Amino acid sequence: MAVDQQNAFASSNGDTTFEANSALPTAGIAVHANNPEAVPGLLKELSKLEETQSVHRDDIRLAMLVHARALVRALETPRETMIKHNWAQASVRQLIMKACRNAGVFGVLGDKPLTIHEIAGKIGKPCKALARLMRHIAAMGYITETGTDEYAATRFSKALTLRSIGDAYPALAGGAHISCSKLAEYMQMTNYESPSDGREGPYQYAFNTKLNMFEYMQAHPPLGEQFNYHMSGYRQGRPSWMDQNFYPVEEQLISGMETSDDAVLLVDVGGGIGHDLEEFRTKHPAAPGRLVLQDLSSVINGIQELDPKIERMEHDFHAEQPLKAARAYYMHSVLHDWTDDVGKSILKQIAGAMKRGYSKLLINENVIPDIKADWQATALDVMMMTLFASQERTSSDWSQLLETPELGLKIVRIWSVEHSQESLIECELA
Repeated sequence: MAVDQQNAFASSNGDTTFEANSALPTAGIAVHANNPEAVPGLLKELSKLEETQSVHRDDIRLAMLVHARALVRALETPRETMIKHNWAQASVRQLIMKACRNAGVFGVLGDKPLTIHEIAGKIGKPCKALARLMRHIAAMGYITETGTDEYAATRFSKALTLRSIGDAYPALAGGAHISCSKLAEYMQMTNYESPSDGREGPYQYAFNTKLNMFEYMQAHPPLGEQFNYHMSGYRQGRPSWMDQNFYPVEEQLISGMETSDDAVLLVDVGGGIGHDLEEFRTKHPAAPGRLVLQDLSSVINGIQELDPKIERMEHDFHAEQPLKAARAYYMHSVLHDWTDDVGKSILKQIAGAMKRGYSKLLINENVIPDIKADWQATALDVMMMTLFASQERTSSDWSQLLETPELGLKIVRIWSVEHSQESLIECELA
């Protein structure tokens, strides 16, 4: 019997000893909790938070979630974590997207339990395979198992019927995840150099294309439309810079605003289908000046609903900015899609349209801290490397990009609040 087999056999029969300080751990390490020493402290922190009885307060909920996730990681064994990554999570994403969502399962599930035969009848699919898929999704907690082959909806499964949530699965599976699966192969091929060419990066290698991700999605409908809905979902429920406790809109933007009829308050550059400007209209209905949404013609022409007070303008942000001397030019999750060289080219078009002492550039993006970064920001950073050969940036990265002499910009302040991965970077002409 091989050494590893012996260790595994001994562990399964109760011999749990292994050399904790050895350079090469034995198989016993795989069946012990990842971090048992952390469990008492995490339980104590959760108990203190529970005593506040404020789970509906988002700051308390998020703090509890951080400790709860840490508790799961501490209690899991390495073997359980491995199985979760490679069996459970990998399969459930495909089941949600390709099987159950496409088949219409989540549209028929409600609060009243349905048997698998009733579900199959409503969507016109055979029972046998569907029953197995539903059983796994229930085991993962995404739907509720109410009896033998009987299920009801959860809040999550109901949310999958919203395009802002459900469209993420087909959009990313069809236009992104293949690149993620090929990243290790690409990195090995390039000796682990950080990708820096948005036209010859991991995405182009994985999809065998010269197109970038946006071009590829637009060339393969409905991926582009689905991705725009996904981005609106990505932005939901997060602390917003438009709130008074985040960024003082009245003092920083509205105060000092020009009063002419054609004065532009806010230009949303690359603003997608307009959700950010609609949020601004809702939160600041009395704000003066024009609100202008800019994006490619394919995006603008695909907008189905938009506040009539928001102007639509077809514009490629690689070209000269046609609106001059606006009070603020705004970009949300734009620059992280591009390398520094391309980012500077985009910024140059905006800086050239700004009015000194009046115009502002507002950039709503992640600013990754030097330590204790949030997993959502680090996950997105890896996605940016994979999809665009770009990155999420630290404060020094942002300074290096924005304050280059050729742009003539300076960072006034980076605004942020607790539990917000995204910050608002306020800039003006130097």
